[in-house]
This record gives sequence, structure tokens and C-alpha cells, in this order.
Amino acid sequence: MTQTPVVVVGGGAAGMMAALAARRAGAAVVLLEPNEKLGRKLYITGKGRCNLTNNTTPEGVLAHVTRNGRFLYSAVTRFPPAAVMEYFEALGVPLKTERGGRVFPCSDRAADVIDALFFALKKEGVVLRRGKAEELRLAQGRVVGVSLGEESLPAGAVILATGGLSYPATGSTGDGYRLAQSAGHTIVPPTPSLVPLEEAGDTCAQMQGLSLKNVTLTLKNQKKKVVFQEQGEMLFTHFGLSGPLVLSASAHANWSRDTYTAVLDLKPALEEEKLEARILRDIAQAPNKAFHNFLEGLLPRRMVPVMGARVDIAPDLPVNALTKAQRRRLVEAMKHFALPLAGPRPIREAIVTAGGVKTGEVDPGTMMSKKTAGLFFAGEILDLDAYTGGFNLQIAWCTGRAAGEGAARYSKEERE
Repeated sequence: MTQTPVVVVGGGAAGMMAALAARRAGAAVVLLEPNEKLGRKLYITGKGRCNLTNNTTPEGVLAHVTRNGRFLYSAVTRFPPAAVMEYFEALGVPLKTERGGRVFPCSDRAADVIDALFFALKKEGVVLRRGKAEELRLAQGRVVGVSLGEESLPAGAVILATGGLSYPATGSTGDGYRLAQSAGHTIVPPTPSLVPLEEAGDTCAQMQGLSLKNVTLTLKNQKKKVVFQEQGEMLFTHFGLSGPLVLSASAHANWSRDTYTAVLDLKPALEEEKLEARILRDIAQAPNKAFHNFLEGLLPRRMVPVMGARVDIAPDLPVNALTKAQRRRLVEAMKHFALPLAGPRPIREAIVTAGGVKTGEVDPGTMMSKKTAGLFFAGEILDLDAYTGGFNLQIAWCTGRAAGEGAARYSKEERE
């Protein structure tokens, strides 16, 4: 290899895209990854199906980015979802669009996305190297290589695409933050985003394993202000709440400043008056039915004892003996099932890490450091995150593409 290569540190989504972009822009490229396989985290995205983008406009993407959306504008307009979809179709991965614009491979196999990227890397001549970057080699305000401990790799440019702190088993151990700091960068403290939530009690544990569809989840802060509200699916666990609705809600919480309560509307299709009318109609049809049997017609079986205790009505009470006040309590509990929350699960369980390299210290067009020439960033290592629906992978693809092209251009200019 005659020219000094662009070294990409991290073989996840952003790293693979950056390596391909740099190679196609004419650079020699070495992709450095400590894991035996590339794209470990991609295997678990979208429940193993790989929700690889969202079929929307650049503006639609930016509307779903929780912080620093303006920074992303250049990268996402140059490589928007439509271009990402075209890119993967050209790699031999047929795609389909599902509810909410979520884009998946037609095969529903994340492995197909990873394989397509892997074969493209091999075909383009990217050198795949197993190893861990221990240090950046710096000289006169620019990066000149990467130390692998005993060995050193010279570099015309270095792209850090090491991910955040979520799912450390996939290789996201936070090493990239240390490397970025060594080059003068500020790290916005990493916090979990898109993460399950812990309940401040044991109500959820009593319904562990129960999943609910078509419920509305409202997240309220301690001043009772609504910070999130959406309808969808969720799951009760031994520690609290999980599932798509809950992960989306978690991105709106700031636990360092506030506490929150999750409020479930178990019957969002019915206004309170209509729900009460339905209850009266059901009572008229079976007036002597015991209350706990009656509830099974309204709720999943595993919720019945929990609801009975919450409304404080004896399970064997005949429903025609319910008072108006008791019926009101039941309606209220079904429309406003409140669960005080203790906080998020640990960052290692988060799908995405919020925080990371401060975006103000990075050029948004090229992803190059404003602190150290020749150092570039891509993906989750940056202080960028978004809601569920393919938006976080879209960030990985477009920042990876921008960093790869930027690094190849910088490396070429330095040679000349």
C-alpha cells in the first residue's frame, strides 16, 4: 500500500459506511475492529431485522433528532434516506417500508445488511484489520497514526466510529471518548437514550411478561407537564416498563433535572363517558357476575388482580352491586393508570447513547475535528441521537459517508 491509509476505528454501521465512502473517494483504507465480526450491534437492531432508515425527507429525519439536529443538516441532506435506500438496494439488499416509515430488508434479516457491507468492503479493497486502537499518534496539531499497543499504524487521516456506551458486549465500550479527549475534545457526559424504564414500585413486576398493544403512554414530569404522549405497544417487566412506546418516551426524559410518572390509557379508543356506558351495558348483560370475572372481559387476565387492588373492589363482589363511585374509580384507573418511575435502566441496556463528542468542535460538512487536523468522527460517538424508527442508523450512515469522503479529501490534499 503506497499511500498512507485512512484508518477507520470501529467496524459498526458508521465505520463500515465511512470506510466504503473513503475507499470509493480514492483513499487507501484500513478498517480496525476489535471484534471477530463487523457490525455486531447491527445484528440486534430492529429485533434482529435491522430497521436501517426511515422513508422520510431530510426534514423528517431532523424532526426526530433529539439534540443537535442543526449540526446534522449538511450530512443528512447530502445522504438522505432515499439515497441510503438506493445505496443498499444497489448492494443487493431489497428493501420494504413498514408502519411509520420504518425501512427493513425484505428478508427481515439484519445479517443480509451486514453481509452486503462486508462483501462491498472486500470487493473495494478495504483492508480489514482486527485490533484495538489504544492511542492516537499526534504531531504538530494533526493526527498521524494509531497505536495498537506494541504496533503503530501510520494514517493519512483517522475516523473514530467507535460507538457510545450502549450494549458493551457488541464493542461499544466508550474507548472512543478517551481517544477524542486525548485530541483535545470535550465529551458531553454520556447518558442512556432509548432505554427501558424502572418503576418506583412493584406493580409492573406483578404483570411481568404482559405486553399491551394500542395503549397510549403519557410521560409527565413532577409538575404534571406532559413531555411525551403516543399510542403503541409496550411491555411490563420485572423492573418496570419496556417496548417501543417506552423506549421512545425515554428519549424525552432528563433524569438529572426531573422525575417522571408514566400514565397509561388502556382504552384510548373510548372516551370516559363511552367507557362507562360500555361498563353499564356489560353489567346489564350479566348482573350477577363476580367483579374479577367481569374485569377479564375488559382487561388482559394478568392485569385483573392488579386493577382490582388499585380500585379497591372485592374480587367476588357481584357487578350489579357496584356503586356509581366504584364505577367511576374503575373508569379513572383504566384511562389514567399511573406508574411512578424511578429512572432509566443502566446505559449498557440502552439502544443508543446520548452525549459524546461535542458537535460544536466538529465541522458538520466533513465531520473533521476543529481541534486536531486529520481526525474525523462518525456515528454514535458524536453527541447526536434520535427516536426509534430507523433514525439513529440514518445518523450513522450519513455521518459515516460525510466522514469517509472528508477524510479521503483531507488525506489527498496532505499528500499533494
